Amino acid sequence: MNPSFVVLVNLSEAAEQAARYAAVLGAPLHVRLELVNVYQPSMLASGMASVPVPHFPRLQTETKDALQALAHRLPAPAEATVLTDPMAEAVQEAIAQHQPLLLAMSLSPEQDVLDYLLRNHVLPILRATHQPLLLVPEAGPLPGLPRRVLVAVDGEYFAPSAAALALAPLLASWPAAFLAMHVRPIPTGAEQPGGYERLGGQLRKLLPIAVPLTLYDDIDHDPAAGVLRALAETQADLLVLIARPRSFLGRLFHRSVTAQVLRGCPVPVLLLPAEAPDQPDYLPRMS
Repeated sequence: MNPSFVVLVNLSEAAEQAARYAAVLGAPLHVRLELVNVYQPSMLASGMASVPVPHFPRLQTETKDALQALAHRLPAPAEATVLTDPMAEAVQEAIAQHQPLLLAMSLSPEQDVLDYLLRNHVLPILRATHQPLLLVPEAGPLPGLPRRVLVAVDGEYFAPSAAALALAPLLASWPAAFLAMHVRPIPTGAEQPGGYERLGGQLRKLLPIAVPLTLYDDIDHDPAAGVLRALAETQADLLVLIARPRSFLGRLFHRSVTAQVLRGCPVPVLLLPAEAPDQPDYLPRMS
């Protein structure tokens, strides 16, 4: 059976764009899409929207029909499912059923909506599932295979999780150049000998070995601004961030920085989970 992506969708144009991007991204491996709509009347009734309760069954049926129509419009095999469990449980059910390579969803440029999604959906999903997560901005470019991928890391040790390593064949299937940006929020003087080599060694477990690894060293007091500036300078069309288990993205990429990057990021972002370090001093801390 071909590998799959689980795409969290609603009936918006942004969700369709995210599904189309996921379809193109997975095309080299003939990935099938599982479109999952988490239908939650309680959320609609709590202020996100105002819908009379008796209309929920009709809306649920209309949602199923609309998602099936969306599945037929996509450039990849796709199936649609409507789940009614709470978000975390519904996503875990979809993962258990489909065993996807990654999860995907769209992001709204509206600050309040973005913060709501991060706090109530993205963070719990990442923590609960430890799955790679693809976030597609609503105003992002037209779907296409990435040509330049920027990987933003700090200097702390990380080990890619099994779920992240499972994406290595997908990354290798893209006609893309990979660049690594070593993020240092303040100048730290001379680097420890071999530090970059060890960092690159971890990244090469994920990235195509045949692709030379370029380290983009940005010394900046604002990590989010540094990442966004690197995106512009390198003309990358996909950003990869490492998600550590002890926090959303580790000490450097904490929630507020991540939110700043996502608000201003014009390209899709792929969050790759890392294992908890067995050797916390393997690389010097950049603080």
